[in-house]
Amino acid sequence: MYTPTSFQVEDEHIIDDFLRANAFGQLLSTHNGRISGSYLPFLYDSEAKTLLGHLARVNPQAINGDSNDVLVTFEGAHGYISPSWYTKPGVPTWDYQAVHVYGTVSYFSEPARLAEVVDALSNEYERHEKNPWIPDYPVSMLDAIVGVEIQINEIQAKFKLSQNRSQKDIESVCEALDERGGLALSRAIREANNIR
Repeated sequence: MYTPTSFQVEDEHIIDDFLRANAFGQLLSTHNGRISGSYLPFLYDSEAKTLLGHLARVNPQAINGDSNDVLVTFEGAHGYISPSWYTKPGVPTWDYQAVHVYGTVSYFSEPARLAEVVDALSNEYERHEKNPWIPDYPVSMLDAIVGVEIQINEIQAKFKLSQNRSQKDIESVCEALDERGGLALSRAIREANNIR
């Protein structure tokens, strides 16, 4: 990913927090000479340096592709930035947060391990519910999926959040985003530029 120095994120804690908060990613691999992509939620383990998830068994990506090398892309807050929000002339742009994870994929079908992944994903996303769903399903349903484990080789993080603009411009951008409902992006820009 092309990442100018001013937009590069290297702090592991920031990256770890981002991957946990934005765990819905796009798995990209090659299959029969073509790039294939699937969207799925992942469990990120920063200590083991892995991503875990699952695919439908009939998904072509669930079959070993041309290579075991994969890319998983994650995105956070993003949005259009109008040059009319600047105090000095500028050009239209897009501010965003993106993390690319490169790794080696392996697939698994053991029912006990699949159940662990399904249950962990369910527990992660049900924990904010008033009456959380407790995993309860026929084990035979696990036959319809394949587990995905990615051993992470490299992480690239880019937060393009107006760091190349003046403080006055950044404040103006945040105000404009707030007025238009872009609160998540405004919050990310303020945080990246230490503006409260």
